[in-house]
Amino acid sequence: MSALPASVDRDILDHRIMFAIIAIREALGCTIHEAIDVFAARYEELRRDRPDDFAVAPDEYGRGFYS
Repeated sequence: MSALPASVDRDILDHRIMFAIIAIREALGCTIHEAIDVFAARYEELRRDRPDDFAVAPDEYGRGFYS
């Protein structure tokens, strides 16, 4: 995921889902569906590698976000 700007990780960690998806789309020039897939993969990597850096717990993370 080196093609993604650092802001994507910050947005994911800070629970700014829409901002992360927008940044992914701009960086990769992909569709919303592709950006959501990239987001999900990066989220899993960050959750595995940096669990203490997240602003919210895993069970609260996607609450209120419908795609």
